[in-house]
Amino acid sequence: MAQENDNNHHQEDNHHERTRAIEPIDGHHRLQYTYCIWYSRRTPELSGHSDLHLFKDGIKPLWEDDANKEGGKWIVRLRKGLASRCWENLILAILGEQFMVGEEICGAVISIRSQEDIISVWNKTANDSITTIRIRDILKRVLNLPLNTIMEYKTHNDSLRDHSSFRNTDVFVR
Repeated sequence: MAQENDNNHHQEDNHHERTRAIEPIDGHHRLQYTYCIWYSRRTPELSGHSDLHLFKDGIKPLWEDDANKEGGKWIVRLRKGLASRCWENLILAILGEQFMVGEEICGAVISIRSQEDIISVWNKTANDSITTIRIRDILKRVLNLPLNTIMEYKTHNDSLRDHSSFRNTDVFVR
C-alpha cells in the first residue's frame, strides 16, 4: 500500500516527480497484516488532495508500469461521506479475491478531492472486454451502488496521451 499526499499536485507532473511522491506504507504480504495496516489508515485521515494506493507487490501505481501499460481503470465518483465504506468494501473484495479474474486486477486507488472522492480499480488488459465488464459488474455489487450509477473507464494509454487521470473517460450507466 502506498500513500500520496500533495496539496499542490498538478496534472502535468512528470514520471520522476510522481514516482518520488509515492511512499510505501508496508511490504508485508499476509492478508491479516495487510488489513491491519490498512485499517489504521482509514480515509478520514486523508485530506486535501490525497491518494491512497493498494497495489500488488511489484506493481507501481503508474500508467507506465509494465503491469499497467496495456490496462485501464474503472472510476467511480462518490459524494463526500461515502468513500470510507466503499473503500473498505473494495479492499476486502480485492484481498478476498471476490472479483474472480485471476491476475487481472493490479490495484485500487482512492482519491480525495475537495468536491468528491474517487475510487478506481486498475486492471492489466483494457482490450479484454469480457474481463473488464466483469470487473465493472462486481465493483458495482461490492460497492453496493444503485443501478443508475455512472461508472467510467479509461485506458492508461489515453491517460498518458491527455496527461489526465479522470478527464475524457468512457461513461457507462447500468
